[in-house]
Amino acid sequence: MKQCEYKQAVSNINRPNRIALAVSQSADEEKTNIITLGWFMRTSISPPMFAISVGVSRFSYELLSDNRKFVLAFPSQKMVEKTIQCGTQSGSDVDKIKEFNIKTQNGKLSSIPLLSNAVANFECKNVSQIRSGDHTIFIGEVKYSWINQDPDIKLLLSVEDNEKYEVLHKSKNHTFGLIK
Repeated sequence: MKQCEYKQAVSNINRPNRIALAVSQSADEEKTNIITLGWFMRTSISPPMFAISVGVSRFSYELLSDNRKFVLAFPSQKMVEKTIQCGTQSGSDVDKIKEFNIKTQNGKLSSIPLLSNAVANFECKNVSQIRSGDHTIFIGEVKYSWINQDPDIKLLLSVEDNEKYEVLHKSKNHTFGLIK
């Protein structure tokens, strides 16, 4: 072992990485937003819970703080471009669902939509939040779970460009694909 800078150590553990999309909505239900996340985790089996980490400067932070519900969706390979668009555009400027033609359907917990082409969706009620530096961790109890029954749907990952992965999209900042 040798000591190094934080950024160098993190780059060694960063791929492959699951990614998720969090769908949030203003309390008045007039604005809905989708943010691409790399920082999330399961935190409890009983009751089932997920934690998501969102930067305090993000539009989604405002919505998550106002409306204590969100949908955590795991994008499929069919959602590569939409996942990138949701991670590079601000919902304060763009209605991502309309602008990017994202297919949605109704859930049961609230009017926050499920993402139809996702591998899975989890409707969560925010039960706690913790400030963590320049981010806030929102902890959501899963109230309803949904899976995609299309056998051709595969989980989208953030990957490296090598023989272990089928690369679906590569840009300067992102490489998305599937495990071979």
